[in-house]
Amino acid sequence: MFSRFLPSFRWADFILPSTFQLSPLMELLLEPVDCNETSCRLQLGLQEALVNAVRHGNAGDPRKCLRIRRILTPNWLIWQIQDEGDGLSSDARQGCLPDQVDANQGRGLFLMHQCFDDIRWSRRGNRVQLACRRPGTSQRAISA
Repeated sequence: MFSRFLPSFRWADFILPSTFQLSPLMELLLEPVDCNETSCRLQLGLQEALVNAVRHGNAGDPRKCLRIRRILTPNWLIWQIQDEGDGLSSDARQGCLPDQVDANQGRGLFLMHQCFDDIRWSRRGNRVQLACRRPGTSQRAISA
């Protein structure tokens, strides 16, 4: 009886070695996105988040793992990406472009903020939650 009042949530967990070979994983992560334009935008943002987790969080160490959870709700598409690193400090989590145009780093977080509607970090800073409203849904707060 109460099941008709509960929102339908689905999730999938992925645990894999820290690697830059992300194409097969990206297909799995984006599988439920049914809008091509949204899929392209999210692919860019997820690619940046995953590369940051491998390069900076896990220091490129293939013995370390990435943990990814994909959560699907009626209104949101959510990905949580966790590495085994020490975490990103709270003052470094801003999505601003670097001051110098030719800087070697700093564009990834900016791109993530451009690609997703909501970004949240764990207290430690080694897990990021990236959320996108499903196309055609209204702007409401995330409930996950």
